[in-house]
Formats: sequence, C-alpha cells, structure tokens
Amino acid sequence: MKPAPNDRSAGVPPAVAGASRPRFGEVKIHDRGRLPHWEKDSATYFLTFRLADSLPKSVLDRIESERQAIVKTAIGLRRDLSADERAKITRLSTPVIERFLDSGAGACHLQNAAVAEEAANALRYFDEKRYRLFAWCIMPNHVHVVARFFPGQTLASVVHSWKSFSAKRANQILRLHGAFWQREYYDHLIRSEEELERAVRYVCENPAKARLKDWKWIWVGGRDARPTAAEDGGATP
Repeated sequence: MKPAPNDRSAGVPPAVAGASRPRFGEVKIHDRGRLPHWEKDSATYFLTFRLADSLPKSVLDRIESERQAIVKTAIGLRRDLSADERAKITRLSTPVIERFLDSGAGACHLQNAAVAEEAANALRYFDEKRYRLFAWCIMPNHVHVVARFFPGQTLASVVHSWKSFSAKRANQILRLHGAFWQREYYDHLIRSEEELERAVRYVCENPAKARLKDWKWIWVGGRDARPTAAEDGGATP
C-alpha cells in the first residue's frame, strides 16, 4: 500500500487513556523514525490514523517533540513511563488533537461516500484472516479502529495495508496525487475487558461528539451481519 506513507496518530482518547504501558519484557518496542510503538503478539489495539492535511504541522511538531522527549527519557533509563509522564502525554495529545480532528480540519476527503467506502473495504478485507475487528469508525478526516491482531501480524504491516489500498483508490476517485494519509498513526495496547469496552464506546460515540448527523460510517462487531456502511441506512449496524 504505497500511495500513502505510514501514519500514526498521536492522540490518546479519554476512552482508553487509563491503561499503563506494558513492561518492556512483555512487548517489542519499535521506533520507525518518530515515536516508539509498543507491540505485543496477538494483542488488541485501539488505532487511529488520519488524513495528511488533518492537523497543522506546527501542532504536530510541538506535540511530537514533547512526547519524544518524555518517552526517550524513559527508554534511556530502561523503565516504564511513570503515572505522571503518562498523564502528561495524555494532556499533550488528547485535547489538542481531538479538537482539531473533530472540528473537521483539512479537506475531509472521507466525507466523500465513495472514498469512505474504499476505506471501509480496506478494513474489512482481511478481517478474520489477519485480525479480528471489534469496531471501526471512518470520520471525515481520520479513522478509528479497535482490532485484535492474529499471531505473526504486525501493526506496521496491517496499518500500511489499510492505508496503501485506500489511498490508491481515494486518489483515483478524487483525481489527486501525493500523500493521502499522514505518516504517523496512534496505537494503544488494550489491557483489559473494561478498556476494550471503553474503546469500542469511544469509536461509536465519536460521530455524535463531532456533531455529525446520521453518520453512516460506523461498524461494531456483534450487531447484525456486515452490510456496507452505505447500505445500512446510516445507523450503526
């Protein structure tokens, strides 16, 4: 999935901000040029990726530099982030990023039904093959996903496949060129049933919080079969 580079959103939604980062012995830490990402085999994640123009570069640069400083200090000392450090990252990320995303910053190409359908198709394509989807929501300028990854699957490869396929199709539909998704994406390792429920609820409620009326692009596992979002009349399936 090449048309769009890898994207890693930086916001920690209130729905899932309570969990601590895992200990280093339980997970792999990957640093692909920006922020390190904690990965665990066969784990469940809350993921967010966003369009290339969804956040001003000045906002991203400020948040990322401050987050990098906090995380690199912990890695340098070979310890987990402290409660205070996690709280600071949450304060840095959540209010700023969520406000920009939900206010509809950028061109919001995912409001185009054909483009949103391609993004949904990308998520569904390997469902129950490489991962299990619990919930997803395609917002005008970003996407939230809650999914469990099957053994052998990595965050980087799966998110890259979602973004590459959807970016290529979106650029064809919109007659655009260049990066469609932002390089960074946000991933949060879900550690409990309660946290999973909070993450799914956050995904479901995001359109209403952003004041999107009759928003069609939501899916939650266990609620009916899987119609396409465009076919189900606008309600959560």
